[in-house]
Amino acid sequence: MNSLQRILYIEDEPDIQAVASLALEVVGGFAVKICSSGEEALREAPDYCPELILLDVMMPGMDGPTTLKALRQLSALQSVPVVFMTAKVQPNEVSHYLSLGACGVIAKPFDPMTLASKVQDIWRQQNPD
Repeated sequence: MNSLQRILYIEDEPDIQAVASLALEVVGGFAVKICSSGEEALREAPDYCPELILLDVMMPGMDGPTTLKALRQLSALQSVPVVFMTAKVQPNEVSHYLSLGACGVIAKPFDPMTLASKVQDIWRQQNPD
């Protein structure tokens, strides 16, 4: 199985960016690129070649679902797994995000000590041996 190494994290809140990048880089050992908006992600993601995208749902300008739709228009990113990160995790909301093409949803606020393993679990489900 190929192991997950490069994650693109799209999140507009600097405090959450800092906690998540520490959790993913230090605890998880991943390479993480952070984009602060959907527009920035559309510019940066193709060159970064992420293996997984973590995407905040609630952002000013382009929200998460709009960003996901735009990322899917880029040939380099059409099949990259996307995981939404959101405080909106009622069952109907989660099923809506999955119906948009996300492969998982991680609840916010997240536990920095378990974020990397949650991401790894979702990655394994997408990439079974």
